[in-house]
Amino acid sequence: MLQIDLTGKRALIMGVTNRRSLGWSIAAKLHAAGAELAFSYQGERLKGELEKLTKDIPTARLYQVDVTEEDQLKAVFADLADVWGTIDYLVHAIAFAPREAMEGRYIDTSRDDWVTALEISAYSLVAIAREAEPLFTEGSSMVTLTYYAAEKVVPKYNVMGVAKSALEASVRYLAYDLGKKGFRINAVSAGPVKTVAARSIPGFMKMYKRVAAVSPLGRQVDQEDVGNLGVFLLSPMAGGITGETIYVDAGFHVMGMDLGDD
Repeated sequence: MLQIDLTGKRALIMGVTNRRSLGWSIAAKLHAAGAELAFSYQGERLKGELEKLTKDIPTARLYQVDVTEEDQLKAVFADLADVWGTIDYLVHAIAFAPREAMEGRYIDTSRDDWVTALEISAYSLVAIAREAEPLFTEGSSMVTLTYYAAEKVVPKYNVMGVAKSALEASVRYLAYDLGKKGFRINAVSAGPVKTVAARSIPGFMKMYKRVAAVSPLGRQVDQEDVGNLGVFLLSPMAGGITGETIYVDAGFHVMGMDLGDD
């Protein structure tokens, strides 16, 4: 099996909540490849879980960060500038929309729910990239997590689909800005994976089963699939790839119509 060696590299993973998190699947692959890791978590209630996850990574650094608070973001990157000096890789695994904005009709989305979803799920990528840019060195790269609902209607995904559209557009614009310095950014578009966040989406299990029934590979994807793609895109092996949304969904997104077996 081809191995990626990232010994001596440093990565910040933002938004891990538990072992099933897609951010953790990428972090685990980065750790296996030899990278030194730092993590951010949203609130005190998540600290204990992250401490358990990283107990076998003694050099891991943990930061509590609310991405809507600019001072907190600045403090994290200021500390990493002091202790690391540079950052090689950054994983943005942050998204949120109020549940009530995903249960009803999209047309009934409130202004407050819209602002919350877009600020946390999309603008946070821009804010984080801005803070990370001075710490990047040639070859540094970022990965964020998106979903098929950014370009096609997925009922009950609602405002989060719009937020993912904004996220993917931001990846392209950030690729243009950062590319001048040799930095890259890409988005991983994963199929439905059983995470805590995904299970909060109304109708998720129906969506999950549908992918296996329709996708060319005839299966769902899992955390391992996402982790492999994430670390590839971050690594020098993807050195010529930036501004892209790369699917890992067993091929589901290529299907236009499922007519069943002949």
